[in-house]
Amino acid sequence: MARVIAERADVLPQLAEVFRAHGYEGATLALISEATGLGKGSLYNFFPGGKEQMAREVLAAVDGWFADRIYTPLRAAADPAAGIAAMFASVDDYFRSGQRVCLVGVVALGAARDLFADAVKGYFAGWIEALAAALRKLGHDKTVARQMAEQTVLAIQGALVLTRALDDTKVFTRALAAARARLLSEK
Repeated sequence: MARVIAERADVLPQLAEVFRAHGYEGATLALISEATGLGKGSLYNFFPGGKEQMAREVLAAVDGWFADRIYTPLRAAADPAAGIAAMFASVDDYFRSGQRVCLVGVVALGAARDLFADAVKGYFAGWIEALAAALRKLGHDKTVARQMAEQTVLAIQGALVLTRALDDTKVFTRALAAARARLLSEK
């Protein structure tokens, strides 16, 4: 029996998990229907653009979460060190201490990367730019702040991959702690 969904946003978390688990290419309408409890007709009613629209809206929701919980706080923090510490806490929460892969990373590595290139680039660039802004407030020059931000996002994303490959969430926990210590000890 199909469940009642009041609006499109209600189904985005389930869609995200399907795309996270199967990638864009592997996310069939049957898997999406099963995960959301919606029939194909209802899915097309909410998403007339089909799977591509679903993925675009999921990526926009992920970007919105990161903008609210990571990018804006990093840029607006009166105390940039506190903003950076809060970023690591939010990242740990979002990725469930390494138990959840990065949906944007899954899309970036898949065959549909070019279809969603702007969303993928915007996610990673937004994160790097926001973190670099906080690092500049800590006194790092523009080039060093950018390099540190890139290395931090790289460490987090790499830790997600290695955590999954080794099936060991302690890898993610250690990587976050090391990245945080590196950034905050270099004030």
